[in-house]
Amino acid sequence: MYSGQMMPYSDMSSQMYSGQMMPTGRQNPQMVPHPVLTVVRQTAPNQIEITYDQPADLKSATNVRNYWIRINLDSPSDIATVERGNMKLLPTNSLRPDMARITPVGNSKTRFLMTFNQNATPGVQYTVLPCFVNLEGRTGFGGENWGPESRNTFTARRF
Repeated sequence: MYSGQMMPYSDMSSQMYSGQMMPTGRQNPQMVPHPVLTVVRQTAPNQIEITYDQPADLKSATNVRNYWIRINLDSPSDIATVERGNMKLLPTNSLRPDMARITPVGNSKTRFLMTFNQNATPGVQYTVLPCFVNLEGRTGFGGENWGPESRNTFTARRF
């Protein structure tokens, strides 16, 4: 699991990201109510299911640029965008629309399928790091959507 304390963009006074203005530090973004990722599980060679603890805003939850995937190797490859040891989550190393798409599962607004254009490499460990996902009916959350209880790491397997 991610153990860094650095918040994305924490050293910037404001930042444009995915068309939204990021918080300026007046309020701790972790104090704003937000959904927390509870479980990630691989459902196919190129697909994972993401589950949040509360209904998420569909626009922010299905925006692939709000997700980073760390790999346990020295260089990102296939579905990963961040290498082992890199704690900086930036717009330049988030997922991109040409890499994956996210769709809701049913009407729960807590479960989402992320389908990649490539397969994950069997035996490799991945950690899913969502940020900026708002609660349903809300906007403006500017922090991480995982916590100490999140099971956001999986080891890719063969199907």
